[in-house]
Amino acid sequence: MTNPVLAEVVRSDFVESVHRGALVITGPEGGVRLALGDVVSPVFPRSSNKPLQAVGMLRAGLRFSGEDLALACASHSGEPGHVKRVLELLSAAGLSEDDLVCPADFPLHVPSMRDAAEPRRVMMNCSGKHAAMLTTCVRADWPVAEYASPDHPLQRSLAEAVSSLTGEPIAHTGVDGCGAPLFAFSLTGLARAFGRIAVAPGGPEAEVASAMRAHPWLVAGTGREDTALMSAVEGLVAKGGAEGVQAFALPDGFAVAIKMDDGAKRACAPLAVEALRYLGADVSGLEELRRPVVLGGGQPVGEVRVPELR
Repeated sequence: MTNPVLAEVVRSDFVESVHRGALVITGPEGGVRLALGDVVSPVFPRSSNKPLQAVGMLRAGLRFSGEDLALACASHSGEPGHVKRVLELLSAAGLSEDDLVCPADFPLHVPSMRDAAEPRRVMMNCSGKHAAMLTTCVRADWPVAEYASPDHPLQRSLAEAVSSLTGEPIAHTGVDGCGAPLFAFSLTGLARAFGRIAVAPGGPEAEVASAMRAHPWLVAGTGREDTALMSAVEGLVAKGGAEGVQAFALPDGFAVAIKMDDGAKRACAPLAVEALRYLGADVSGLEELRRPVVLGGGQPVGEVRVPELR
């Protein structure tokens, strides 16, 4: 199946490029309500996996809540507040930055990147997830060494949780950019999982949803899309991923998952806002995300346009 064009980049009233992809909306019961493109073939959700993995860590004995749990779900920007919190989590578990297997990196936040003397593992955007994985191992009395191996009891436990939330078997296991296992499943499964997390009346799913809703800055950071979406739409649980992935769910259980064929992220935010509008959410505070500007000579000369969902 050839996926449809989901976004056009318009410069000076001329379509300069297009982005193809797939989008699915599921209802509170998990059934598909709207599908554009191939929403059943497996994809790598990248960091959109993190809330699902966090549920698995809580099921395995992790006792994070609030800010700590939000950071476990994060692709944080490496701002000082993020880095300080990750170091505190590691210290509380009797661990250090050296125990992280995620690669050293500079912050995503440009001012913080300029202030950084050198790349560090704790600055890498996935370090909160890795700190939570390590802490889970300590709590469960699992070995800390090789915690990112697919055969480690932690990763087997997380795979089981992800499969239960999506309602699908894991189609393929790869290696994410941070070095941790990455699970492939369909966009429909991804949306379904977010919907289940958003409406859970209690348990690990509800704990993850509450933490992300209460602390959107820790989930991403200053100027980031996930932070903006959750700050503007009450009760939203949102988590994007690399290579053009975005997933979110409203508190009523309606959920959306998006994957762009070319891996471009710039189409995800306007598509997310359009899907929220389609679902009846108030998107009045998301105008900048709804119509990203195209610049020419430093001035707006166009925009990224997405189709109206019907």
